[in-house]
Parts: sequence; structure tokens; C-alpha cells
Amino acid sequence: MRAHSPTRWRFKRPSVIPGFGLALGFTLTWLTLLILIPLSGLAWRSSELGWEKFLSIALDPRTTNALRISFGTAFAAACINAVFGVVLAWVLVRYRFPGKRVIDAMVDLPFALPTAVAGIALATLYAPNGWIGQFLTPLGIKVAFTPLGIVIALVFVGLPFVVRTVQPVMEEIDREVEEAAATLGANRFQTIFRVLLPGLAPAVLTGFALAFARGVGEYGSVIFIAGNLPFRSEIAPLLIVIKLEEYNYAAATAIAAVMLVISFAMLLVINLIQSWSRRRYGYGA
Repeated sequence: MRAHSPTRWRFKRPSVIPGFGLALGFTLTWLTLLILIPLSGLAWRSSELGWEKFLSIALDPRTTNALRISFGTAFAAACINAVFGVVLAWVLVRYRFPGKRVIDAMVDLPFALPTAVAGIALATLYAPNGWIGQFLTPLGIKVAFTPLGIVIALVFVGLPFVVRTVQPVMEEIDREVEEAAATLGANRFQTIFRVLLPGLAPAVLTGFALAFARGVGEYGSVIFIAGNLPFRSEIAPLLIVIKLEEYNYAAATAIAAVMLVISFAMLLVINLIQSWSRRRYGYGA
């Protein structure tokens, strides 16, 4: 009898977790029903408009201004959260102080708080006669009913994404790494920027992407503080709702398709940067 080759069954290893085929089929079915079919319907409805009508809607000054405000404020808020979210995560991980658990719990407050409640609260605080706005108005700083108010609202709802993404990775960094850098002559800034941040870069980018994606589609917490003035503080999601209320489904579909394309392109770029940072610094390999 001819002996079997020892490499014959090399690729037929039993799975540690049984039911892979069933789990994969369920996952693909779920994603198809919740994501692929709605997005396909959006693309199909947009294709019915024709290129000429689609471009006329997409390039309308009101549409482009609303898209600029939505993506610009979301990007600015995500950048702010990427900085202060890392600082907050660092404080929660590295230090012990009274009230630490309370602050740690407050980070998750935007997850549990209805966005409309957050918008009303922020509008009340930053209105010209509000608790905070009354001190900013004499300085010539107007927050409510301006793009600055939109940024503040998006910072509020996006901060937990950065903190909760960076915090577990930061907890895995041993203090001995910082001590070794100090013994080699590195100061605190060199330790942060050359030792700690390179390892945190993928997690920070992930939190940034999540905060940015949340900010682009945010509606409830923004409409109360934005003022919703066309060409000034009108966001794209609100413009879509306005078009739907006017029974202009073609325009609403076209604006939504443009938002989808821009969001997908920006998230693709962020994912490519994440992959590069993992290969560059060996994180997650």
C-alpha cells in the first residue's frame, strides 16, 4: 500500500470553535439584510435620476454648502477628540485620584443619553443668555446657532469612541517601557512622541474614524444648537429630511448617495493609514 503524504491533510485542521459555516452564513445574511440591500436600493434609486439631474442636485450650492459643513465640522470634532480623548484615557489609566470612577462612568454618558436631550442641553448652555454663553457673548464669541456649536455637539457625542478605543491599548503598555526610555536619556516629550504614541497610533486612528463617522451622520444633538440656517449652519442630514418633507425623494436620495460616497472614500483612506501604521510599528501583527 502506498503511504499517504504527510502534507495531504495540511489544510484540513479542525476549527477550535465549531459551527463556522453556520456562523458565517448567518453573518453574511444579516449584513446583506441590514447593509447591502439598503445601500443597493440607494444606489439603484440614484441611478434612476440620470447623470445630468444627479449632478445638478449634487452640485447645487445649498447641497455643497451643507456637505461642507457636515464633513468639515465632523472632521474638526474628530481631530479634537483624537487629542483630548488620548489625554483623558491617559489620565484614567495612569493615575489614581478621588472621583476617578465617576469620571470614567461619565465618559459613557453620550452613549446612554438621547441625542435630542444632549442637543437641548448644549443649546441652553451656549445660548447668548445661557450659563456659558452669557460669558462668551461679551467676548464676541457666538457658539449657539453657528458651526462652532455644531463642533461642540459632535465633540460631545464622539469623545467616548476615542477614549474607549485607546484605553484598553494603553492599559497594555507596561510602565517599564517608559522607565527604560527615561534611563536611556529620553525626556517626557520624547517618551510620549517617540515611544508611546507610535504604538497607540492604530487605536487613535480607529477612534478618530469612529468619531468622524458618528459626527457625519449625527442629527439629534446638532439640530437644536445649529440653528439650521441655509448656507450657514445647515447640515446635510437635515437637508435630506427637508427634502423628504417636501416629497422630493430624488433630491434626498442624491444627497444621501453623495454622503455615502464621500464617507466611504474617507473611511477607506483612514483604514489604509491604519494598515500602514500597523506594518510600520508592528502593532496588531
